[in-house]
Amino acid sequence: MINYVSPEEAVSIIKSGDRIFGHGSACTPNLLYDELGKQSSRLKDVEMVSITQQGNVEIAKPQYKDSFYINSLFTSAPVREAVNSENGDYVPIFLSEIPILFKNGILPIDVALITVSPPDAHGYCTLGSSVDVARGAIDTAKRIIAIVNPKMPRTHGDGMIHINRIEKLVWSEEELLTINYSEKVGEEEMKIGRNVAELIDDKATIQMGIGTIPDAVLQCLHNHKDLGVHTEMLSDGVIDLIKNDVINNKYKGTHANRTITSFCFGTRRLYDFVDDNPAVAFMDVQHVNFPINIMKNKKMHAINSAIEIDLTGQVCADSIGTYQFSGIGGQMDFMRGAALSEGGKPIMALSSRTKKGVPRIVPFLKQGAGVVTTRGHIHYVVTEFGTAYLYGKNLRQRAQALIEISHPDDREMLDRAAFERFK
Repeated sequence: MINYVSPEEAVSIIKSGDRIFGHGSACTPNLLYDELGKQSSRLKDVEMVSITQQGNVEIAKPQYKDSFYINSLFTSAPVREAVNSENGDYVPIFLSEIPILFKNGILPIDVALITVSPPDAHGYCTLGSSVDVARGAIDTAKRIIAIVNPKMPRTHGDGMIHINRIEKLVWSEEELLTINYSEKVGEEEMKIGRNVAELIDDKATIQMGIGTIPDAVLQCLHNHKDLGVHTEMLSDGVIDLIKNDVINNKYKGTHANRTITSFCFGTRRLYDFVDDNPAVAFMDVQHVNFPINIMKNKKMHAINSAIEIDLTGQVCADSIGTYQFSGIGGQMDFMRGAALSEGGKPIMALSSRTKKGVPRIVPFLKQGAGVVTTRGHIHYVVTEFGTAYLYGKNLRQRAQALIEISHPDDREMLDRAAFERFK
């Protein structure tokens, strides 16, 4: 007989000074965060580490600053305010190396808060839609609290955890958090998607970052053949490609015949698609994002995005000046892995301007901006106005190539800046 307890009883084992891990994306344990908020008066200096938190995230709100400190490993909207305040901070780290922080005792976990699928006949739950860094967290955490949700997909791969390893179990049938990127794709994103699709070879293995541009790229791949997927994140865009045999994983260099990911985030249709699907493997991000494993795939094509890029090819993807917006994530893991792959293509795709009309191709990155992908790692840059190939080009040539794919109204400004810099 499984003993399920209330959220109140479950989080009662958390004490002041603990470091807690919060499961990410659709697995974000908001039910437990809500209860921690109610118990905040008894808690002080509890540190929460996590990636891609979604939903309410009660304990990240300013009124709990004396009880909870948000130490983000990849910043998302619900914790952004806390991370950029005295109540939080950000750890610059490659996604592939986050489990090392847990395993080597750099960020030891006292209590892991996770969401899992119900146990099977053998007593095994799974980490569901997000194995990513959670595998390393539960392998090293002193104590584990789990929300057991029958709406969480049971996924194949590295996400197994036996129910006996979980100290407190809370039953919940709440709907999972969802996002629909395809609803946000406009004509500008589709132009970028078509430009990127022209670079993707048949029999290539692809990785897509997060957001509307990667989803637009997927919408433009229906005439391709024999693609594979080795990615840190899956969205709804892969479903029809797999069903129509565009993605069949036949020609990958590793994990042939299987779609490899570390987490997924999308609509209910996506969660139903990956549920008990042996053709999709959710694996530890330390394996998925390890550049040597990535490079084993021939024609590895990595598609990522950026906040801004300067005229020499330096890419800022995690901050707006000093304001921490997201994180390093897996961008460099895959950009480097793709560059080392036989026939690989590291691709940076971004709109020429923000929705507010701010240029993304700029003379200099904003003061305080973080360089995620260096100018030594950049190869292809794609906007709605075309493609620039920067690899092997000198600084003047790079500047000219980037100006040619910038927004037409920004080109005169960029020309002046390039002339002033390079004469």
